[in-house]
Amino acid sequence: MAVEPDSAGVRFPPPLVYLGALLLGLAAERFVPLSSFGIDGRLLVAMGSLLFVAGAAIMLVAAGLFRRLGTNVRPTQPTSLIATTGPYRWTRNPMYLGMVLIYAGLAIGLDGPIALALLPLVLIVIQTQVIAREERYLEAKFGDDYRRYKAEVRRWL
Repeated sequence: MAVEPDSAGVRFPPPLVYLGALLLGLAAERFVPLSSFGIDGRLLVAMGSLLFVAGAAIMLVAAGLFRRLGTNVRPTQPTSLIATTGPYRWTRNPMYLGMVLIYAGLAIGLDGPIALALLPLVLIVIQTQVIAREERYLEAKFGDDYRRYKAEVRRWL
């Protein structure tokens, strides 16, 4: 993935981090006996579907806002402004939050406790390798404006 010089310097697509861990966890389910939440499958699908839809909605709204504002969605490209409206009023990372909900929804809906157990590791990778880089970049590029926003809005929720 080509990384622009004026960017956060993220070297891999964050959605692939989530997808890779999810697939790894679901594959591990085949080798671990009795790996199940032990809950009725219909309830798991219903809960998973709700989380998935909520996550997808948050991601689509956040990405749509970036497009309407004329800034790039990909962390490998330059950011032209700080989004502070829509979901960005409550979280600085609604797209990553949406990915968390989608991941959790799929792991639960597919009865994958091992996949769900890997989610904290994914969050550590996203926090240290993606969000930390983005925050350094935005602080360097937008200075006090970003620092004020950072002080007012939480990283996740």
